[in-house]
Amino acid sequence: MSSVLSRWKRPFRKGKPLLALLEYPRYIKDMRKYSKMDGAELIKFRDTYPCLFDRTSKTKIDSHYFYQDIWAFKKIYALKPSLHVDVGSNVNFVGFLTTITKVDFVDIRPLDAPYLDNIENKKGSILDLPYSDNSLESISCLHVAEHIGLGRYGDNLDSLGTKKAARELSRCLAQGGNLFFSVPVGKPRLCFNAHRIHSPKQILEYFGNLKLVELSGSDDDKRFIENIEIDTLENARYGCGMFWFRKG
Repeated sequence: MSSVLSRWKRPFRKGKPLLALLEYPRYIKDMRKYSKMDGAELIKFRDTYPCLFDRTSKTKIDSHYFYQDIWAFKKIYALKPSLHVDVGSNVNFVGFLTTITKVDFVDIRPLDAPYLDNIENKKGSILDLPYSDNSLESISCLHVAEHIGLGRYGDNLDSLGTKKAARELSRCLAQGGNLFFSVPVGKPRLCFNAHRIHSPKQILEYFGNLKLVELSGSDDDKRFIENIEIDTLENARYGCGMFWFRKG
């Protein structure tokens, strides 16, 4: 019974208590109507699972993650590295990468996917990657470095976390190698302990020893723009900068 009540309370915990109060009468009305239909399954209260907020006119996306993952995947697919190393990115993105190349996934919280082929999980920190200098031909780190040093994911507090992460990624990248990197960008500020927002120019400074091949991004209007002007993102409140760097 407690698990059922927890499911019924869940819409209130999602930060929409007033909307939940308005939607529950519709839910109960639909449940009664469905139960009277020919061939309807028996509705048991213990099996009910109210989903109240999915009646939307459009399918919603997170413009940062949606576009950055497609952007990086296309680049990596075209380059066809023999081994690609991802550091802490969205696990769905990592899973898709395994369909096109061998992948090392590095995170302080290793991916629990024992039935997935073509992947090696390595527990490690972006501040101390388990690779030698100039050894990796292809790396991605998408929407990760802005969190480093804020303690959100169990890491140690470090005010220079993002800058140190950039330095470590650069260290491991081989001559001629490619790095696909993204962070929230715009006017710099700290949103403790969720993330930092860096200006694109800060990121270019952090990777000063690498060549910028391409800057694309998602702006404040959630538009994805390839080869975006740096000033567009410099003045953003919460854009996403997608940086393609190459060493040498």
